[in-house]
Amino acid sequence: MATKTIARPRTPVPPGGTAQDPTDLLEDTLAQLEALLWVCHGEDTDWCSGEGPRQLDNLLWLAAKLAREAGELFQLSEKARNNNAPETGG
Repeated sequence: MATKTIARPRTPVPPGGTAQDPTDLLEDTLAQLEALLWVCHGEDTDWCSGEGPRQLDNLLWLAAKLAREAGELFQLSEKARNNNAPETGG
């Protein structure tokens, strides 16, 4: 059986940058969701052989993506908060 090929961006796309193709985004999300479900099931999962290393890689990819997105959201919220803060004049 052939292994799946997961399309991943080679370099991070900056906020407001060129968006990925929706099909690639869907394939990425499905691979990450599958890895997350593997972790949730967890029974007799061999992370060192078979599909385990690929699923672990996808899980770490998901964690990195969520951390990056959370950082971007934090920056946006700080920017919005600073733009809405009352000016302190002297």
